[in-house]
Amino acid sequence: MKTIEFPWPIAEIVLQHHEKMNGSGYPQGLRGQNILQEARILTVADVVEAMASHRPYRPAHSLDHALEEIQINRSVLFDAEAVDACLKLFKEKNYTLEI
Repeated sequence: MKTIEFPWPIAEIVLQHHEKMNGSGYPQGLRGQNILQEARILTVADVVEAMASHRPYRPAHSLDHALEEIQINRSVLFDAEAVDACLKLFKEKNYTLEI
């Protein structure tokens, strides 16, 4: 990805999307504002999609369960603004997740 020209630091965003606000993520153990904003947004989207999707080792969780999980961990694991925007999309704008 580093050889493709993007208007954003895509490789860095992808690298950081498993970082958590409290520093418990990986691969670098970044915390808070040291994580790119785009990566913080991608983290929330990835968690919701992953939880609501079937996996070979478990059935899909409900979308409500996935949204509850990001709400519970708002400001702890996940960026508060990214969580709020995600919740607004699903609860106020009636966004649906088609998996």
